[in-house]
Amino acid sequence: MKKIYFPFALLLATTSMGLGQKGVASKFANSITANDLKKHLTFLASDSLKGRDTGSPEQKVAAQYIANHFDACGLKGIVGDTKSHFQSVALVKRDWGTYYLKSANKTYQYLEDFMASSNAPINNEESVELVFAGYGISDAKYDDFANANVQNKVVVVLEGEPKLDDGTFLLSGSSEISKWSKTDAWKEKMAAAKAKGAKALLIITKYSDEDFQNFVKQRQAMMKRYGSARMGFAEDGEPQSASFAVINISNAMAFDLLQTSAQVLETYKKNVAQSKSPVALSLTAKAAMRIERITVPVETANVLGFLEGTDKKAEIVVVTAHYDHVGVNGGKIYNGADDDGSGTVSVLEIAQAFGKAAKAGKKTRRSILFMTVTGEEKGLLGSEFYTRHPILPLENTVCDLNIDMVGRTDDAHQGKPDYVYVIGSDKLSSELHAIMEANNKQYTQLDLDYRYNDPNDPNRFYYRSDHYNFAKNKIPVAFFFNGVHDDYHQPTDDVEKIQFDKMEKRAKLVFYMAWELANRDKRIAVDSNKP
Repeated sequence: MKKIYFPFALLLATTSMGLGQKGVASKFANSITANDLKKHLTFLASDSLKGRDTGSPEQKVAAQYIANHFDACGLKGIVGDTKSHFQSVALVKRDWGTYYLKSANKTYQYLEDFMASSNAPINNEESVELVFAGYGISDAKYDDFANANVQNKVVVVLEGEPKLDDGTFLLSGSSEISKWSKTDAWKEKMAAAKAKGAKALLIITKYSDEDFQNFVKQRQAMMKRYGSARMGFAEDGEPQSASFAVINISNAMAFDLLQTSAQVLETYKKNVAQSKSPVALSLTAKAAMRIERITVPVETANVLGFLEGTDKKAEIVVVTAHYDHVGVNGGKIYNGADDDGSGTVSVLEIAQAFGKAAKAGKKTRRSILFMTVTGEEKGLLGSEFYTRHPILPLENTVCDLNIDMVGRTDDAHQGKPDYVYVIGSDKLSSELHAIMEANNKQYTQLDLDYRYNDPNDPNRFYYRSDHYNFAKNKIPVAFFFNGVHDDYHQPTDDVEKIQFDKMEKRAKLVFYMAWELANRDKRIAVDSNKP
């Protein structure tokens, strides 16, 4: 993405900070050192903290370490009557336990014999009636449900849509597929089955049983690596996505469940192609199902350190990083030194620099909230919880400076000058972007790389870290990032691979930005609305 430069002289004209104040900023920025960053990260990314998984005892140890540091820096707790550093975030972990379909002859197990596109709880074994409903299509031109009663039954359908003998598709009348054959066609078929009152939907694969079994194995391997459990807010209750089961089955499993044969279904397909309309095929059977839902409460917290300002103290500059990582998987510890231990310790050092300034009688005009958030790895949950339940008013929040992975060099910058990727700085405020460019030019001279700020970036990094929950609330943001590398989300993301000299410069840039944002005469304008 093309860089956007703003005249430095113009920026100076918008702020009351003269050269003397700039010199003060440099004095305290120099307290941010590679040695201190390494000291903090050596503990937070050690094996003893077991990857700081969200809600784990080890994450609580990390939270207390951060809170103790905030205390040592003179930062206050502001949560509740006790003025705690901890904003409790009530989560639940949801997973699927015992999960099977049982015919008269065999019990089929989830991720051994079949897969699921969507699930819904059936916590105790339940006898169900299966009914075949063609391709599961409900369309003005073609309706498999027109003469079928599927109320409270499990509907079994073929994947895809009817194809005529000449190779064209019945619905489109051409070689083009319709929405009933696209990658997410299961959603269309689910909606149709739900609308007719069905209990669940089984989709018979269009692939060979051998190929389908390979897909099942791949899904099983993915689940073992990443886990099937999902976290969400306790206050939200069960997600809508868990309201209906859509299960993908092999042909052999379908034949057994429906007590039919390949020949019967092939004849059905040919009859539909010849008649160019739904064909009656009465296939019903009894089966049993169980889809056990396991819900476990998770106690975790955002850690907040507050430094009150002077004459503009009602306005708040926020500096964030996430302190959770993914824990232990397959017996291996994922220490998350870069992701996001590097951002967390950067926040600690920046907080210390501002704390030193305050103790020296150089408090900032605006207040600053330093916040290490939980649950980022589970879906940006901690930052979303804060913006749902802000401790300080969102309307008074000037901006969020978010630091997520700033300790490494990616392949694109090997052997090149020091850099940092910046994402989102111009999307809501041109002034925030200008402040960053000017401070970088004066102090840190990093190569500011904006390639991931491109709205067409396929990685969509703008939406993948905690700043985004502030941006959704029209609060200007800037996200600092070193890019991904081979150790990203691997057990090899260790302290030994961190480049602390580079991290120091990146942390100092955030400090200088926060210093200017907290001391300038006017709050930065929200004058952009870029994608």
